[in-house]
Amino acid sequence: MDSLIAVKLIQAKDVDRPIYSLLIKEISFLMREVGKSKTLRTDACADHDSSSRLWRTDAMVMVGAVKWVDDVIPDAPYAITEDFMNKLFTEYNIDYIIHGDDPCLLPDGTDAYALAKNAGRYKQIKRTEGVSTTDIVGRMLLCVRERSVSDRHNHSSLQRQFSSGHGQKIDDSGSGSGTRISHFLPTSRRIVQFSNSRGPGPDSRIVYIDGAFDLFHAGHVEILRLARGLGDFLLVGIHTDQTISSTRGPHRPIMNLHERSLSVLACRYVDEVIIGAPWDISKDMITTFNISLVVQGTIAENMDFAKDESHPYAVPMDMGIFRRLESPLDITTSTIIRRIVSNHEAYQKRNEKKEASEKKYYESKNFVNGE
Repeated sequence: MDSLIAVKLIQAKDVDRPIYSLLIKEISFLMREVGKSKTLRTDACADHDSSSRLWRTDAMVMVGAVKWVDDVIPDAPYAITEDFMNKLFTEYNIDYIIHGDDPCLLPDGTDAYALAKNAGRYKQIKRTEGVSTTDIVGRMLLCVRERSVSDRHNHSSLQRQFSSGHGQKIDDSGSGSGTRISHFLPTSRRIVQFSNSRGPGPDSRIVYIDGAFDLFHAGHVEILRLARGLGDFLLVGIHTDQTISSTRGPHRPIMNLHERSLSVLACRYVDEVIIGAPWDISKDMITTFNISLVVQGTIAENMDFAKDESHPYAVPMDMGIFRRLESPLDITTSTIIRRIVSNHEAYQKRNEKKEASEKKYYESKNFVNGE
């Protein structure tokens, strides 16, 4: 049976009653636009959206960790039936059903939100510009370089489909001719919207953890949860794109610094982020931010530091304020990329189906007030 993870929201932006949001992509961005809520489809509905590639347990962790989410409704049906809609209204005290301004159609071509619209219980919000599952998948595929001649040809074709319209030129070898271009345009207002707007108290125990946090996933969420439990204020350092590229390869990170920073800020366990944190943690940095403890998870990429390089945690280690935490989940960004690449044929079929509707959406798109 097709299922998704549904989320009930309370005190949505500009709406003083609970809202049920049946959305798929751009978890933290779209949730922020709604005010509190978001849903994500699970593996059972792979025919409907590629976000189904997240395992069910991962999806539960991810959605539950978004700081605007108050309640999660598991195993909700893909299509909003009359029975399910009535259940939302009566059992969960939901008043509205939300979706972005892009069309959402069922396999038979009908509107997935027709019932809610007819009942006068539907509200539309602005789709977040530059946040696209299709584009992100294309970026992941660009990371995979070593293929057989046949695989490389098919892979290159898929890269073209996913990257089309996003500024990335692909040649026949499957390689990008230049740095990918993200159409997400960060603004100061956007950062403020994601910020907690509060600092640590004078006696707060401040815990610091740093990393790439690329393709923000359940493994990130769980290690941040553990880190937050060790103090009163969690400060997260987000490494620059250049730092990550130098340690993980030319096609990393998948998401740029601003995208990664907002993804981390959307997590309920995070109090503040340093956008463009240094690779090496200095004594001055520890003093400046009054850091009491520096932590690192046991599951991470590029943990083996070269002998001729200084250890990034040398200073906190010497100060006796460094601690390594056992990572609850064995997931890395490479894990997510492998999941996508191993199913590239399914993604190709999916993209072919969506290509026409996506093109139509962008050609006929009108301004929707997202304020």
